[in-house]
Amino acid sequence: QVQLVESGGGSVQAGGSLTLSCEYTSSRYCMGWYRQAPEKEREGVALIRATGAIAYADSVKGRFTISKDNPKNTLYLHMISLKPEDTAMYYCAADDHSYCFDVNFRYKYSGQGTQVTVSS
Repeated sequence: QVQLVESGGGSVQAGGSLTLSCEYTSSRYCMGWYRQAPEKEREGVALIRATGAIAYADSVKGRFTISKDNPKNTLYLHMISLKPEDTAMYYCAADDHSYCFDVNFRYKYSGQGTQVTVSS
């Protein structure tokens, strides 16, 4: 079992930036972020494997950066050039499975989420 607690969400104008944080109780091989907007399908945003390999959704490449601070047990998602279509609940997630190559990987563990709202 792993506990994941997200923070850092908020409301920003288009073009703005936010950094989401996720404190976890123990690291897992595959960790990442996904988002869920009302009436839309869940979308994988970014993932990072224990090897350091990273994957991003095409929709956020060049704008979002995932990073992990192991001594602090914290996963980050730094977001710039935010767009209204980035508005969603963002979830931190983790799994022990090593076959997490696809950014839309379905994780075993997820946090409660943090809301990001981008206004035009």
